[in-house]
Amino acid sequence: MDQANIRNFCIIAHIDHGKSTLADRFLELTNALPKRKMHSQILDTMDLEQERGITIKLQPARMNYIVGDDKYELNLIDTPGHVDFSYEVSRSIAAVEGAILLVDATKGVQAQTLANLHIAQKYNLKIIPAVNKIDLAEARPEDVAIEIAEILQIDPDEVQFISAKTGQGVKKLLEKVIKEVPSPSGDSGQSLQALIFDSFFDEFRGIIIFVRIFQGRLKTGEKIKFISQNAVSEAVEVGSIMLGLDKLDEINCGEIGYIVTSLKQISDARVGDTITGLGQNREAKALPGYEEPKPMVFAEFYTSAGEQYNRLREALSKLSLNDSSLYFEPTNSRAFGFGFKIGFLGMLHLEIIKERLEREFSLELVVTTPTVDYKREGEDWSEPWVSLEIITPKQYLGKLLEFVPGRRGEQKDIQHLIDRIVIIYEIPLSEIIIDFYDKIKSLTCGYGSINYHLIGWRKTDLVKLEFIIADEPVDAFNRYVFREFAQRSARKMVERMKEVIPRQNFEVKIQAVLYEGKGMASTGEGRIIASERISPFRKNVTEKLYGGDVTRKRKLLEKQKKGKKKMAQIGKVEVPTDIFVKLLKMSSN
Repeated sequence: MDQANIRNFCIIAHIDHGKSTLADRFLELTNALPKRKMHSQILDTMDLEQERGITIKLQPARMNYIVGDDKYELNLIDTPGHVDFSYEVSRSIAAVEGAILLVDATKGVQAQTLANLHIAQKYNLKIIPAVNKIDLAEARPEDVAIEIAEILQIDPDEVQFISAKTGQGVKKLLEKVIKEVPSPSGDSGQSLQALIFDSFFDEFRGIIIFVRIFQGRLKTGEKIKFISQNAVSEAVEVGSIMLGLDKLDEINCGEIGYIVTSLKQISDARVGDTITGLGQNREAKALPGYEEPKPMVFAEFYTSAGEQYNRLREALSKLSLNDSSLYFEPTNSRAFGFGFKIGFLGMLHLEIIKERLEREFSLELVVTTPTVDYKREGEDWSEPWVSLEIITPKQYLGKLLEFVPGRRGEQKDIQHLIDRIVIIYEIPLSEIIIDFYDKIKSLTCGYGSINYHLIGWRKTDLVKLEFIIADEPVDAFNRYVFREFAQRSARKMVERMKEVIPRQNFEVKIQAVLYEGKGMASTGEGRIIASERISPFRKNVTEKLYGGDVTRKRKLLEKQKKGKKKMAQIGKVEVPTDIFVKLLKMSSN
């Protein structure tokens, strides 16, 4: 098709603002799928996506639409809206010329809305704003349109009003996309230059990549080169993505399509890499501006049954084929044996991977308390800090100004959006990875939203806590904490351990040991800052005695005392795995 009749665009918005539902209406409107095959959230292909009502994995789709005498090829990429999956949004944006900025009429502009907008503006995309869910009784479309207009510096009349659920205004919005989003600009006669914006592994055909062709064209059977990895492959098959893979003889400049490669390693087809034709005088330069995703949160995964370790390794390898942001490396623990340290984009990403491992691979998992990555230079430690953006209705401002500083947040700015407030903080990543989002939702009665991005590393006063049960270190619970919080954290943990660890025939000591400075490698001198004891079972060894022979009673009691002392010296506390799991859950909460 002529490039003048191609439109590449995406939908960006906050989670649950109706992106996937709008995509459904577009597919319906363009007859991309027979009505009998339509169902809600058609582009959300994972079971977890449809159950949770969120988009995790970006899904492209080609549609054909006729306006007057002109036929248009529309390439839509539906994108995730949760902060954890913003790397997926950046892939989509790098591959298109325009974006529909979708905002919920009942909730207004949210933190992730602004974050996605900033990415789109960075890539100079044409922004088409739209207010969704105008059919709801609590909708306030005019107010939300004014908010959007202020942010984009446009007239409120330029904002579209739609209901993706009922279809109201959807046709007008699609035709506005055709009218205002620029067509691709490129030369099909130039050397091949294509951006990889997604990849996945197919059991039957191997590694398949989704690409946007910026220059040139690609035919089936041609040789291609992956510039950053210097890998070479054959384009075994090429085609378009029409709710499935539609085989073609070639894909041309300006189009979005797929390539079945002959690669053996998914690492050779990195998302964000540039593909060019193989051979002298044909190779193009790499496309600029793409950054690979970096893990922000780390946790250790173990199997409750040791023989499942190999299955866990295979499962992670398979998941990583379709998730370029998933990082993992082997580790081991005295308590759980062999496992993996895994890096995630955030807590939702962690939950999704855990649930997929359990559901798709039938694994029974033990997951340690999530943490962040710390850097050490000599005796100095640094931790990652983020810029945090909170959007909240005005009436909850006081609660947030009281809560966030308690998490070491430093307020930097406050901005006003009609009836809501944007608060900018700088805060350690470790303070927001576990329960921060839930706390914000609770304090704002569900109306608050957050977004954050890494801004760098800062020196911190870290200490290490190690927990010892019956003179045996339990490495699964070791953690680095801010010095000010060490005493409280240690006290809570030993109290929880006392609650759940079974009693023995001998006294069990539970101790929290603090290491600092050079001793943080657990090789130096530590000091006990919290401890508890679990009293032993008491057996009355004198109950079978008759009469009142005091010396006999004393002998039996002394013998019992020596036996318990010997047992305490050689005894090991056998802590069942489910107790560790319970402790880890309590620790995470």
